[in-house]
Amino acid sequence: MRHVFVIEGPAVLSGDVTVTGAKNSVLKLMAATLLAPGRSVISNVPAIADVRIMCELLHRLGCGIDYDAGAGTVAIDVPEAPGITADYELVRLMRASISVLGPLVGRMHAAEVAVPGGDAIGSRGLDMHQHGLEQLGADVSLEHGYFVASAPNGLRGTDISLPFPSVGATENLVMASVLARGVTTIENVAKEPEIVDICEMLVEMGADIEGIGTSRLVVTGVPGLRPVDHRCVGDRIVAGTWAFAAAATGGDVTVHGVELDLLPNVADKLVEAGARVEPVVSEDPAIAGFRVIGPSRPRPIRVSTLPFPGFPTDLQPFVITLNAVADGVGLLTENLFEARWRFVNELSRLGARVSIDGNHALVTGTDSLSGAEVEASDIRAGAGLVVAGLTAGGRTEVSGVDHIERGYEHFVEKLTQLGASVERVEKPDTVIP
Repeated sequence: MRHVFVIEGPAVLSGDVTVTGAKNSVLKLMAATLLAPGRSVISNVPAIADVRIMCELLHRLGCGIDYDAGAGTVAIDVPEAPGITADYELVRLMRASISVLGPLVGRMHAAEVAVPGGDAIGSRGLDMHQHGLEQLGADVSLEHGYFVASAPNGLRGTDISLPFPSVGATENLVMASVLARGVTTIENVAKEPEIVDICEMLVEMGADIEGIGTSRLVVTGVPGLRPVDHRCVGDRIVAGTWAFAAAATGGDVTVHGVELDLLPNVADKLVEAGARVEPVVSEDPAIAGFRVIGPSRPRPIRVSTLPFPGFPTDLQPFVITLNAVADGVGLLTENLFEARWRFVNELSRLGARVSIDGNHALVTGTDSLSGAEVEASDIRAGAGLVVAGLTAGGRTEVSGVDHIERGYEHFVEKLTQLGASVERVEKPDTVIP
């Protein structure tokens, strides 16, 4: 049996929705706890499949895990000598598993981490992880599908310059270098809010990091770190999903848990599409956010995806969906992940008119999409197809919901609360005689 999301459209979303912690941050925060023996507690944790996978991965490394999905907390008890092998069985399910590599090499001076799997969105080579660790003094090789890293005498500070501001490489190298001897300078690092979040947690643990939020980090190694309690930053991509869903459906949605400063360029593009965007101010980070009031029909927009603070590539499917029902012709230029065009093939089944030329998607808006059966190829593509189904007339079935549930907690419930007709139903697998 398999599960699908069944959407009866069209729908106009209206109401309030709360966004919890960022998937792209909390998994790395959990990995960072390996750097300090003792009990660390992370709050504002989303109830998503990837968190459960990371819990199991850390458990197999010898950590005690107390995950309360209802309360949004995970407590991790790290032993004095955690294991150093992250098996393929779990790592293949989630690319973020590679984030245990840096902490294990940094603290235990050795690691064996399977080459990860995860979303099918294009080439995301791990060369920068390997080369950076080698510059820090580790011997790193690829053996039988595993990264095998060893630094018997510990890591030593050095100067590293990344050829591209890779989020994953930045995270791994920062976590590896906080316990290295001497000073490590990392140039051209990623500047995403999730990077800031992990650096701030490391500082709370006792790390010495300068330049947080800039393209240059200076890390002075310390002898050891201590466990901490830390609140995960809100998920800007989930917040952006709700924002584009409101704009595409002509709805009125207030998003809590993520402030607009975590979404530079996004608000401007929504306004360009004809939406109204208003901040919600509160000292409580769980309440602060913004409101999006969508137009009766959006105007087309032109977007180029870029590393932060540019427009997020993870919101690319929602731009294409918005343009698919806009009054005119829009353009999306994808500068980061080439395989995200798989989403377009499925969207076209709903009647979207999209032409692909290299890394450009030219979208000619249509008055309305029509429901059809489609399949998610990754987390954001799946959510984008759900949003498209909300704008379409009739019944849309989205399969591959396991992808979506890796990044969106209680997705069906929250859509229903906003007025959508969505169900998660079980269907028999197709059997070929």
